[in-house]
Parts: sequence; C-alpha cells; structure tokens
Amino acid sequence: MKISSTNNIVTNHIKSHNALSYITLIIAGFCVCIFTVLDGCASSQGTVEVKDAESAFRVGLAAFKDENYFESQRLFDLIRLQFPTTQYADDAQYYLGEISYARNEYVMGAFNYGMIRRSYPSSELNKPALYKTAMCYYELAPPADRDQDYTKKAIVSFSEFQAIYSQDSLAEEAGKKIVELRNRLAEREMITAELYRKLYSNKAALVYYDVIIDEFPDTDHYEAAFVGKLEVLTALRRYEDVKIALELYKKRFIHGKLADDVQSIEQQLPAD
Repeated sequence: MKISSTNNIVTNHIKSHNALSYITLIIAGFCVCIFTVLDGCASSQGTVEVKDAESAFRVGLAAFKDENYFESQRLFDLIRLQFPTTQYADDAQYYLGEISYARNEYVMGAFNYGMIRRSYPSSELNKPALYKTAMCYYELAPPADRDQDYTKKAIVSFSEFQAIYSQDSLAEEAGKKIVELRNRLAEREMITAELYRKLYSNKAALVYYDVIIDEFPDTDHYEAAFVGKLEVLTALRRYEDVKIALELYKKRFIHGKLADDVQSIEQQLPAD
C-alpha cells in the first residue's frame, strides 16, 4: 500500500510538472510572438539613419511637414550637434523652434528661436526667429489679473523687431501686438487701483492711477485713470490737487468720453 501510494504521488508530481512545463512553453511562445510583432512594427516605423547634413535636413523637413515632430526633432538635433558648421545648421535650429511652437511649447520655442541669433548672428533666419520669439512670449502672456512678466518680454521683443526691421511688413503687426499688450499692462494697473479703492486705501489707489497716466498714455485706460484720480483726490479732500488735475484733463481730453463724469466731480468741489 505504501509503495502504491508513493507511486501515485510520483505520478501526480510528474503530471503536474509536465502541465507546468506546457503552460510555461505556451507563455514563452506567446511572448516570442509579441516581441516579433513589436520588432516588426519598430522596423517598419523605425527612424531613418542618415550620414550627411543635406539628407538629414531633407528627411527632417519631410517629417516636419507630416507632423512627425519626434523624428524631425531627432534629425534637426543631429544636424545641430554633428554638422554645426554646414549651411543647414541654422535651418535646423530654426525648425527646432517651429516644432516647439507647433507643440504649444512656447518657453522652449522662445529658447530655440533665440539660439538662432546667439549661434548664427549672420543668418537670414534672424528676422523670422525674432518675430517668432515675440510670438512665443505673446502666447504665454496671461490675462491682466495675473503676473505680466511674459507680457513685458513680448513687448520688448516686438519693439526690437520694429527697431531692426522697421520696413518689414510684419513691423505693422508687431505694432498692433504692442498696443494690445500695453493695454493689458494698463488694465493690470487699473485692476490694482480699483482693488485698493474697495479696500478703502485711496492713497495706494492714487499711486496706480498715476502709473497709468505717466506710463500708459497711449492706452484705452488713460482717460479712466484720470477720472479715478480725480475721484480719489476728491475723497482725500485734496481740492487744490483736484483743480490741477482738472485743468490737465481738459487740455488732454477736449472731447473726452468721460467728460460728464469729470463735470460732476468739478461741480462737487467746495466754493473758494
């Protein structure tokens, strides 16, 4: 009985071992199939190997036009690193900026466009690179109620473009962008001034109205800043300063849109 029982145990163990081996083989075979398929896909969609700058740029440009940004970036980086003295190096650097811009990666875009001017100062691509740098900062510029660092950078870049390429057709577009962005900066100051008025801090509000009057006379908020200043000065009972500001307003805004508001403030002044 013991021998028979032992034989049964051995037989069952062998069967279990064979079953496990069979399952292992099935899994191994399945894995081989998977890796074969993946390898085939990688081979069919694999990266193109090139040995010179011209072919690398040609293939990279084709990949860019097909929106295969991963492959085009690889090839343009290859040109930039392995063929930095060829005629294709500045083009490759410019298209790295174009790839970043297409991906909405504007910080990296500004960096890549900026590299054109730093690394290839005589390149014909400096003009579009400078404008696209400004456009990257323009896209990054937030609404008026947030920090305006990128707005200021965009204004500087657009202004630089206008100064260097004043006769270019894009100079006019740069001017329009500057006006828009300066309005945003003035709006930021206006929001802050109004906030201080709500907090009953008229002296602080006056500072921000003066910033608009002194630094942003070309914006849509200029006249409103004057009116806000007049209201604050009246609330502070600084009547002599109100009179001075009134005379200045009348000289600068002969047909002011807010003339009725200003007249109302003037009528509230105490008699001399």
